[in-house]
Amino acid sequence: MSRTALPEFLSNAAVPTELQSVILGLADVSVTISQALAKGALAGVLGAAGAENIQGEDQKKLDVIANDLIKDALAALPAVRGLASEEEPDVLACHTDGQYLVTFDPLDGSSNIDINSMVGTIFSVLPHTGSAAVTEQDFLQPGRQQAAAGYVLYGPSVMLVLSTGNGVAMFTLDQDQNRYLLTEADINIPVEAKEFSINMSNQRHWVAGMQHYISDLLLGKEGPRGKDFNMRWVAAMVADVHRILCRGGLFTYPWDSRKPEQAGKLRLMYEANPMGFLVEQAGGEVWTPEGKILDIQPEHIHQRVPVILGAASEVKICVDYHQR
Repeated sequence: MSRTALPEFLSNAAVPTELQSVILGLADVSVTISQALAKGALAGVLGAAGAENIQGEDQKKLDVIANDLIKDALAALPAVRGLASEEEPDVLACHTDGQYLVTFDPLDGSSNIDINSMVGTIFSVLPHTGSAAVTEQDFLQPGRQQAAAGYVLYGPSVMLVLSTGNGVAMFTLDQDQNRYLLTEADINIPVEAKEFSINMSNQRHWVAGMQHYISDLLLGKEGPRGKDFNMRWVAAMVADVHRILCRGGLFTYPWDSRKPEQAGKLRLMYEANPMGFLVEQAGGEVWTPEGKILDIQPEHIHQRVPVILGAASEVKICVDYHQR
């Protein structure tokens, strides 16, 4: 069976040449990251790096390796004007005449690395041109302005999930040829949900609306929702969102009271916006309790937000619980 390779797919979709170069650059470096992950302990890449990132989180060795690989690969592309990484305190200026800015989480779910569970790379591509070196202000665009977004899931097979604003496509890495081949052309999230994904250990710290919503889900058929729900939690946003794109459901990482000054756990620029772009392109919804995530005007590159995303009907029900 002949399958469409990623370069052919992008060309057929009339994606601008410069944007194609960025996406293909990300695809190429993801192959290198997948190979490092596959070697695991044999390559001495597991364990902590002995430092914290800008978020105040302990870095894994592979966090640092993946970050450096992506940064070096993208900085070499003429189309890239600037980069912003979850692992870096400041933006990196690249080519002044480049047309795109790229934000990325080099290894989402890195706490899973040492137990050989799923992790991923998340990326967002924003349009921007100018005549001077890029600044942080240039990156502060609402998520709805993204030119492309996607992620690479390093699982039993390596998959690239991508949108350039015309639906969502899934590609699987042919590891014999190191090529991504199209395996799903038009992803659609079912409107209704029967699964939800949340870290239940934090329940006592949530606001009343979220506690009430989850409690009603747990009551199942006997409760006000009148049906049973299953709960799934991988502890890697990329894996939980991939499940929703494949078979539906809801994912949420709400605000909690342990760090009341912090708006949420997930990063707007590196996680919520790119995943939100994919979910909306697949027919889902992406909200905070106050409004749609893709409409948020970012205030700084490391901004955090609470996230509710997935099946359109279920997201709206969850938001309604918060607003009662």
